[in-house]
Amino acid sequence: MASVKQQNILFPISYTEILERIRTIDPIKYTTTRNYTNGAVSYLSPYISRGVISTKLILSEILQSGYPPIQIEKFIQELAWREYWQQVWIAKGDSINEDMKQKQTPVLNKGIPTAILNANTGIEAIDKAIVNFYATGYIHNHVRMYIAALTCNIAQSHWKLPAQWMYYHLLDADWASNALSWQWVAGTNANKKYVANQDNINKYCFTDQKNTYLDVSYTHLPLSTIPSKLQDISSLSLKTILPKQKGITINKNLPTCIYNFYNLDPNWKKEIKANRVLLLEPSHFEKYPIAQKTLDFILVISKENITDIQIYIGEFDAFTTKHPSTNVYFKEHPLQTHYKGTEVPRDWMFTVDGYYPSFFSFWKKCKKQLDY
Repeated sequence: MASVKQQNILFPISYTEILERIRTIDPIKYTTTRNYTNGAVSYLSPYISRGVISTKLILSEILQSGYPPIQIEKFIQELAWREYWQQVWIAKGDSINEDMKQKQTPVLNKGIPTAILNANTGIEAIDKAIVNFYATGYIHNHVRMYIAALTCNIAQSHWKLPAQWMYYHLLDADWASNALSWQWVAGTNANKKYVANQDNINKYCFTDQKNTYLDVSYTHLPLSTIPSKLQDISSLSLKTILPKQKGITINKNLPTCIYNFYNLDPNWKKEIKANRVLLLEPSHFEKYPIAQKTLDFILVISKENITDIQIYIGEFDAFTTKHPSTNVYFKEHPLQTHYKGTEVPRDWMFTVDGYYPSFFSFWKKCKKQLDY
C-alpha cells in the first residue's frame, strides 16, 4: 500500500489536500472545457464516491468563494447528476443491474471486446486512455462514454459486464453512476443510443487520426457491421482479494461508527467518542468486485484521515454479534439496508428524493432550491 501515493499522484490522500483541491476549482473554466481531456475537471470523483467528501460540501465551498449559482450552473448540474443516479438506485434497488427502460438491442454477446481489455481498439485516444486507466484508476468522463459507445453500440456487447470491468478498475467506482451511465449510452436508460465518430474523438482528445472504422459521418453510426478489431470477445472473472483479518479491540461501552466502501468521511461523528470500524464485507465485494489498486486506496485514505480506525473483514451481523456495543451508527446507502442500528442520512445538496424518469425532471426540482 505504500506505493498508492506514488501511483496516484492525481489523487492525494490527506483530507487537508482534498479540501485544498475543492478550493482551487475554477467552475467557470470547468463549464467551457470539461469535455476536453485536458479540461479543468475537478479530480474530486474518487473522494465523492468513497464518501470522503459530499456534493453538499463542494457546493458550499464553491458558493463561499463568491460564484453566483447562475454563473456556475453547469458545474452544479454535474454534481446533481451524482445525486440523481443515487436517487434512482435508492428507488429502484437491484433493478439498476438490468436493462432499465427498454432492452438493449442489438446485442450479439454478453462479454467484452478483447480489444478493449488490451487497449488495442485501433482508436489511439481510447487505447491510450485505457493504458492510463489501468495505471491510475482514473479515466476522463468523456472517454468513458466513448468506450461504452464503442463496446455497446459498435461491438454490440451487452452493457453489464463491460460496466463491471470499468467499475472494477475505477478509484471512483460508484455502481449507480457507472451502471446507469453505461445504460444511458447503450439506450436502455435513454431515448436513444450515444455514438461518437472519429472527428469528435479527435476534437476532444487532441488526436488527428484518420481512416479508422469511426472515421465516418454520424449518418453511418452505429455501423452496419462490427469492425474486425472488435469481433473477438472475452469473458471476465473479477475478484477482490480482501486482506486477512487481524485482531481488533472494541469497547462495548462506546457506540460504534461503521465505515465502508461508500463512507470514509473523516468528519462523520467526529464529536463523539466511539469505536470506528471500516467494515469490508466479502458478500459486498463478491457482488461488486474492485481491483487491488482501489482496495489499497480506501485502506490508505481511511487510515490517513480517520483517527483510530480499525478494519474488520466479515459480514455486518457477524461483527455486531462478536463485538456488541451501546449503539451502531451507519450512513444510509442502498447497499447497507441490512445494517441494524442508527441510520444517519447522507449529506445531500438538495432535498429532492424519489424516482424521476429523467435527470432534467429531477434537476427542475433541484434548481428551485438554488438562490439565483
